[in-house]
Amino acid sequence: MVRFLGHHELARVATRQHGVISLGQMRGLGLTTAAVNKRAAAGSLHRIHRGVYSVVPAQLLSPRGRFMAAVLACGPGAVLSHRSAAALHGLRATDRVRIEVIVPRRSGQRHPGLQIHRSITLTEADVTTVDGIAVTTIARTLADLADVLPARAVERAIEQAVIMEVLDGRALSDQVSRHPRGPCLRRLTAEPIAPPTDSEVEERFLTVLRKADIPEPERQVYLAPDDTGPMVRADFVWRAQRLIVETDGARVHRTRRSFEADRRRDQRLTAAGWRVIRITWRQLTEHPDEIIALLRRLLAE
Repeated sequence: MVRFLGHHELARVATRQHGVISLGQMRGLGLTTAAVNKRAAAGSLHRIHRGVYSVVPAQLLSPRGRFMAAVLACGPGAVLSHRSAAALHGLRATDRVRIEVIVPRRSGQRHPGLQIHRSITLTEADVTTVDGIAVTTIARTLADLADVLPARAVERAIEQAVIMEVLDGRALSDQVSRHPRGPCLRRLTAEPIAPPTDSEVEERFLTVLRKADIPEPERQVYLAPDDTGPMVRADFVWRAQRLIVETDGARVHRTRRSFEADRRRDQRLTAAGWRVIRITWRQLTEHPDEIIALLRRLLAE
């Protein structure tokens, strides 16, 4: 009866941990090391790392199962980090075979198949959980990425965090102040983290037009393309030139669904004889002269 209860408890813990369980946890359930070895020899357990087993063959483990196994293998206080943490958070994909784990101590212990980062600055505030897996926070993950990735890759990860609305700008700035990560992250965090609202982008666009003495367009106009679809609302319209400008702002253009919807409506307007151009906040703030030159050329045609 005790062995039957232990079997079900083992399965329950492993299921909660994406199919993996540590030797220490099995001992806590009453299984001896000899009993664990016997199950491994019989094929009901599969050794993933030293002291960590899976209830399914290693090749059938999900990415989260492999992440959990890596964290369990490195002992108390270990958390998923760097590129592996970014993948778990959904900030950027990784095809690295070696999983990255950070441990809050100096240790010479090695784990085949894992890349261990050792830190004496990791605090409780730097750690969170995702699906039960201990992992560095978004801010700490981005700071760690600055140590191992090119600047543009870090910037894209920050942009993805903004898109997902999971970035705490204050927490990221705190990471930089506590643990300076070089010019890359300092430059990126010196810029505003929060994206502008749609109204802010539109007002900036109008300011650029007025400074260049370009005729102001109609705003927020509903148009009926020559098809059977619904009417389309355009941000800025010059009717005589059949020109539409869309200013891509903070929220409504950031999801995959809105991205696809924007392209479909642009296609409908183009088929109806309109020219549609999209302008971003970065273009407005960093390259306004290019926008002015483009609009003057298009409006003169």
